[in-house]
Amino acid sequence: MTATKERNLRTGQPVWEIYPAPRVPHRKLTRNISTDVLIIGAGITGAMIGEALAGTGLEIVIVDYRPPTKGATTASTALIQYEIDTPLIELSKKIGRIDAVRAWRRSRLAVTSLSGHLRTLGIEMQMRDALYLAGNKLSGASLRREAEARVQAGFESLILNRKELKARFGIARASALFGYDNVAADPRAMTATLLKAAVRKGALIYSPAKIASVEPRKSFVAAKTDSGRTIRAKTLIFATGYELAKGVPAKGHKITSTWAIATRPQKRNLWPEQCLIWEASDPYLYMRTSADGRVICGGEDEDFSDEAHRDALLDRKAAILARKLKKLFPALDTRPQFAWTASFGESTTSLPSIGRVPGMRHCWAALGYGGNGITYSRIAADVIRAELTGDGDPDADLYRFGR
Repeated sequence: MTATKERNLRTGQPVWEIYPAPRVPHRKLTRNISTDVLIIGAGITGAMIGEALAGTGLEIVIVDYRPPTKGATTASTALIQYEIDTPLIELSKKIGRIDAVRAWRRSRLAVTSLSGHLRTLGIEMQMRDALYLAGNKLSGASLRREAEARVQAGFESLILNRKELKARFGIARASALFGYDNVAADPRAMTATLLKAAVRKGALIYSPAKIASVEPRKSFVAAKTDSGRTIRAKTLIFATGYELAKGVPAKGHKITSTWAIATRPQKRNLWPEQCLIWEASDPYLYMRTSADGRVICGGEDEDFSDEAHRDALLDRKAAILARKLKKLFPALDTRPQFAWTASFGESTTSLPSIGRVPGMRHCWAALGYGGNGITYSRIAADVIRAELTGDGDPDADLYRFGR
């Protein structure tokens, strides 16, 4: 019995496991403890929230039944973009133009502030522009309307026609939308560094520590582990990623499957400017380069969550990704050196759910979904910190449960 729906989050070997990452100080939970804030999950979301709250005067405890950074975080391709999976013109139809623009602007703010914070902590990252290729979801006039909507909302954007796209990037597509100032990073090293920074500020990390039950009471929450220990917290935050917490509303959310590959380091033939590239298609292809010249490519998402079925498709999906990458850039060596598959969460709007859990006193949750998971982790950290320290956040209503 556990407080979350356990999943085999990933299979294969993500490329990030070959690079060094800081050791995260953690310990076994050997006694009952009390704290101001208990965060369940030591992945990227838990790391960002924990580091943001540590140093505010609150006692912070982070727990995970896996070692830190060993969940879905290492499966991320870490294209850290402000461009939301749902285009601005489509999101406007779903939640209204004013709120859609607010959501896009908040994502822009999150990427900007995150990039500055990563630099402050000495985390290696690369600033990258983004190229959004025309596809079966947006092309021609629709892509131009998207560009116009972004410009009107304050996002500098540029439409490239077929000739311009070929001349600048060597890509043979009808058109593309070009945006500016996103981020690429190593998600494992980033998460480990954030957790280590949280510990330096006074946070405690316990692992392995599996939470078996969560019992909200009048003035606190009692979280019990499967070994019989109890953590008493004034506030509990579920940062469990794609392992949905029991009792947290899942309406509008679903778990799907995704695949990714990484090539060997390329001696030449990487595309000009090494921008992040993704498609306005379903399923869509997305790609980036690594600091040592690899191409990391993902996509081929499918609408099922069965781990055995997902894992069985790994070789075939890796071959498809390599073939699609080769078609886009014929000069690249697209043979996969690494291939992996993972569970992947989506919501109907591509927006996350962040806030108080309905019907669970003193409990909060941060569930980031879609291709903007790291961006949403930063938003979750900012929103929850503002709410718990009494300031409040002007955009909190965009992400509340049941919106």
